[in-house]
Amino acid sequence: MARRKEFDEDAVLLKAMLLFWEQGYEKTSIQELVSHLGIHKGSLYDTYTDKHTLYVTALKRYIEMFEQKVTHPVKRQMVNTRSAKKAIRMMLEMATHQEHGCFAVNTAVELAKHDSESRDYVLLGWAKAEQLIHNLILEGQQSGELSETLNAEWLSHYFNNAIIGLRVMAKTISDSEKLDHIIDMNMLVLE
Repeated sequence: MARRKEFDEDAVLLKAMLLFWEQGYEKTSIQELVSHLGIHKGSLYDTYTDKHTLYVTALKRYIEMFEQKVTHPVKRQMVNTRSAKKAIRMMLEMATHQEHGCFAVNTAVELAKHDSESRDYVLLGWAKAEQLIHNLILEGQQSGELSETLNAEWLSHYFNNAIIGLRVMAKTISDSEKLDHIIDMNMLVLE
């Protein structure tokens, strides 16, 4: 008979995600995870098999959270203002408000080159962001706010790259005026 779990798996996964997000995969030891999560080492292994599986599960959760934290507010902005420019600007601004940067960007920098499973989830998250931007641009073109000569696909890649860059910069600088100027410059592409 299997033992009943003595911990809230969702809460533990969220704590693990935050620790990995702050410290990275390599710097986070199993002992740190056990201490931080407040569970036994055996429970950790019974539930997640190993540190890598826990990390990838946390990364998947982060991608899901991206959908809720970014996609829904951006779509609401589009509905409320009928402005693709304002919705895209909102995405750029949101990129500057993460204390530890972006978990997906951190993963790409640390693991993507030698960990295909992590790389695949990072690419999935970026593809979702690009699709959202692509749709916003098409909506802006349909409403007449944006020129139909703009290439929605290329711009979705461009703005996703800008968002990734802003996430990295926001980790290292606290000059919000500088970040605002960078956002302003990126928005000029839509003129």
